[in-house]
Amino acid sequence: MSSQSARETLEIMLGHLGLVFEVEEIEQAGRLVLNIRTREAGRLIGRDGHTLEDLQYLLNRILNRHDDTTANVIVDVEGYRQKEKQDFLGRIRELAGQVRSTGRPLVLAPMNSFDRRLVHQAFADDPEILTRSEEGASRLKQITLMPRSAGAAPPES
Repeated sequence: MSSQSARETLEIMLGHLGLVFEVEEIEQAGRLVLNIRTREAGRLIGRDGHTLEDLQYLLNRILNRHDDTTANVIVDVEGYRQKEKQDFLGRIRELAGQVRSTGRPLVLAPMNSFDRRLVHQAFADDPEILTRSEEGASRLKQITLMPRSAGAAPPES
């Protein structure tokens, strides 16, 4: 799978939607990100990013149908994903502040593996906060934020 074929396929998909757009290719942590610039960003992002997730899923399914390799292209619109990541981590840091001030553990809402990884990475070197994922086979799991003095086991995903 070449970045050119991924970009061309996305451009064809967006063209069928009748959008005016520009697609830029970005390399991020070894992965291809196709960022769409358009005046109709809201239409492509959808409620809570669901339309964007569906667009990314369809693109990767199309790219993988003929190939033995697995394409995993990230589709973004106007940098939406990066902004969402920063907002998400900001909310989690606020909750960690509560744990610091009260000294009591706090269980976060269930989240997917990508978001859990972000949380674990954000607090990996924090001297005061420890993160721990619940056990189980569920796709969505909860993380507990706790004072580091309350437990010394390494985080799990």
